[in-house]
Amino acid sequence: MISKSSKPARVLTADTLKGNWGTILLPVLEDERIDFGRLADEIDLLIAAQLNGIYSNGTAGEFYNQTEQEFDLLQGILAEKCHQSGMPFQVGASHPSPLISLERIRRSVSLRPSAFQVILPEWVPSTMSEKLHFLCRVAEAAAGIPLVLYNPPHARDVLGPQEYRLLIREVPRLIGIKVGGGDRQWYRDMGACSTEIAIFVPGHLLATGIQYKVASGAYSNMACLSPRGSQRWWQQMQTDLSAALSVQERILAFFEECISPLKEKGYSNPALDKFLAAVGGWCPIGTRLRWPYKWISEDLVLPARARARKYLPEFFDP
Repeated sequence: MISKSSKPARVLTADTLKGNWGTILLPVLEDERIDFGRLADEIDLLIAAQLNGIYSNGTAGEFYNQTEQEFDLLQGILAEKCHQSGMPFQVGASHPSPLISLERIRRSVSLRPSAFQVILPEWVPSTMSEKLHFLCRVAEAAAGIPLVLYNPPHARDVLGPQEYRLLIREVPRLIGIKVGGGDRQWYRDMGACSTEIAIFVPGHLLATGIQYKVASGAYSNMACLSPRGSQRWWQQMQTDLSAALSVQERILAFFEECISPLKEKGYSNPALDKFLAAVGGWCPIGTRLRWPYKWISEDLVLPARARARKYLPEFFDP
C-alpha cells in the first residue's frame, strides 16, 4: 500500500518527459520464480543513481512472461519506493493481449504512476483504425494518467512519421513514443513530431538523437550497463555534446566487439540487456531469463567487463 505520507506523483507531459530512464530487470531464480528481494534492492540502486525516471515491464523487463499476481506485486513495490523518494516512474502495462493490457492499467491507476507504457495489439495485425480504437480505450481507462507508446524495431507494426502524427492528433493523452531511430532522413521526417511528443531513441544512440534535436531521451540499455554512468553521459550531452558523441563512438565499438556477436548467435534483447547489467556489476540481477528463453552464460561476463572498462571507463565508478 502507498502511504498517505508518500510524495504526490509527478504526472508527465510531452514537454517534461525527457532524459535517461532506467528499466527494471527481473532477477530470476533457478526455479523460475522472481526474486522480489533482489528486485527491491535493484530499484533502490536505480533511485540512488538519480536517473530521470524508472520504468517497469519493458521488453527487458519480460512483461510478456509474468503472471498477473507477479505484475501487481512488482508494480506495488516500484510505486511505493518511487513515491517515497519522489522518483518519476512509468508502469509498463504492455501485454500481447489487449484485454490484459487494459486490465493492467485499470488495476494500476491507484498506484499513481507518472505515465503508462503500452504496446499496440500484437498477435493479429491491426488496421490504423483498430490501433486508434485500442489507444483511445486505454487512455480512457488510464483516468488522466498519460500514455507512452512502446514501438521498438521488434514490434509487429513499426510505425512511421505520418502514422505517429495521426496518433498524436487523435489521442491527446499520448505524450511519448519509444522508437528505434533511423538515418538522417528518418530524423528529418520525425522532426515535425518532436515538437508535439517526446521521442525516445535507443540508449546507445542517444547522443545522435540529441544532435539532430529530435530525441527527448532514452529508455536506456546504457542504464542497464551502468545507471550512474549513463546518467553522467546524459548530463554531458547537455553541456558538451561533442564529447558525448565521442563517448558514443566508443559505446558502438564496445557493442560491435562484445554485444553484436551475441545478438548474431540469436540471443534476444532481454538477454543482451541482462548481460549488460551483469557486465556493469552494479546489482546482482543475474543473466537468467524465464523459460523458454535462453540466457547468456555468466562465464562471459568478466571478459566483457574488462573490455567495457577499456572502452568506457567513465561508465564505471572508481
